[in-house]
Amino acid sequence: MMDLFHNKGFVSSGFLNLTPREAYAEATEGGAIIVDVREERLTGYKCFKVPKVIYIPKSCITSQYSTLPEEFPLILADSVGLRSQEAMEFLISKGFKNIANLAGGIVEWEHDGLPLKIDVSEQLDGSCVCQLRPRHKR
Repeated sequence: MMDLFHNKGFVSSGFLNLTPREAYAEATEGGAIIVDVREERLTGYKCFKVPKVIYIPKSCITSQYSTLPEEFPLILADSVGLRSQEAMEFLISKGFKNIANLAGGIVEWEHDGLPLKIDVSEQLDGSCVCQLRPRHKR
């Protein structure tokens, strides 16, 4: 397996992080897979629009990590890049090697104008990313 992330990104707290633009390039041209670890209630409204995304909520990563393909480079992503870093730490402890964290998560991805799939019927409400919840239908 080639190291797709060699000489890319930046290291923070001992983990490789990719900027949203780097992650997008690797997911669309380099064969990397985005692993979205946001909880299910957070994935309906905005999703990464790239060829391959695997959804495994962080709360399920310990029981479902064995379903992840180790032969492909993986980019772990969440809302802002914190829970994905925790999931990445777990995967490294299980022997995963060619993985990176999406710095800033889907929030920075959107800020950089990168492609999203948006379902407005799943729009969320909340005062901060950590407290988002489904909007009440009016």
